[in-house]
Amino acid sequence: MDRPPPREGSTTHFGFEEVATGEKARRVRGVFDSVAGRYDVMNDLMSLGVHRIWKRMAIELAAVRPGQRVLDLAAGTGDLSAALAERAGEAGAVVAADINAAMLGIGRDRLIDRGVGGNIACVQADAERLPFADNSFDCITMAFGLRNVTDKAAALASMHRVLRPGGRLLVLEFSHPAPGPVSALYELYSFKVLPVLGRLVAGDEGSYRYLAESIRMHPPQRELQAMMETAGFAHCDYLNVSAGIVAIHRGYKT
Repeated sequence: MDRPPPREGSTTHFGFEEVATGEKARRVRGVFDSVAGRYDVMNDLMSLGVHRIWKRMAIELAAVRPGQRVLDLAAGTGDLSAALAERAGEAGAVVAADINAAMLGIGRDRLIDRGVGGNIACVQADAERLPFADNSFDCITMAFGLRNVTDKAAALASMHRVLRPGGRLLVLEFSHPAPGPVSALYELYSFKVLPVLGRLVAGDEGSYRYLAESIRMHPPQRELQAMMETAGFAHCDYLNVSAGIVAIHRGYKT
């Protein structure tokens, strides 16, 4: 079921800025339109390549088996989709979905360049109202995308709807390290170093400042777990990675 339109006058956050609810999706789209061409390079620089390890861990936890159908949300440039497609095999299928046409186009091109794609379909889709039938997928993954969604509760409910009973959701996202030296260094890096990297490498300081702010505004680990449970997911848990800089949340549809 499609979500109702935003209430007139309702607001949400865009980074640290309060904006009209209907405005956030447009502004997020502008961010990713701007950074799409340098997205992978910036990911390697920002994380010193560690994002590849985080994604590999999420793929292992997804435990996709041959013949299964997988939905990879916020698929971006397609690295997670390619790995999931390899595990699903010729008898399975992966739908690489992203709300942003620029990111999805780059992802499609890179999958073709890598010779991957026989069992992958690329679909432009809004996570808050997924255009798929009920009980369509055995597994849903979403890496570094949930924090950019305007209505996270609606997105989680939509994911629950399209999962088959027994299916699982994996959400890989930047999170909140416990207070201490790691947290302090992470704060310094996010707000002093990351925007400068964005300006020098991607030519866009503002978008990377937003990305740092969006991480701070994202629900902490236990709050996101509770949101998944409210959406109907069972046996929810999470794994802190890199001292909680990243968390992998997992839930099942019973």
